[in-house]
Amino acid sequence: MEVKLTYKGMDSWSRPVYEDENGTLWKDVDPRKHREPDLCTSVYNAFDGEPDTNMKYMNKYEYAELVFIPERVTW
Repeated sequence: MEVKLTYKGMDSWSRPVYEDENGTLWKDVDPRKHREPDLCTSVYNAFDGEPDTNMKYMNKYEYAELVFIPERVTW
């Protein structure tokens, strides 16, 4: 399964925020260049909401291929 994540901007804590094709917002809570993406949903799907459920704990995304549009923002 391919998950397309479109960059929406940086939240108030300088975390990159992405939106998937279903309108769900995802925050990369550890956007360091040499680490795998660590994506969490956002409480109430709010742009500045706190990180909520981590993608790695959702069976639906266990084998997902992440596609960042235009690219993944890292530090």
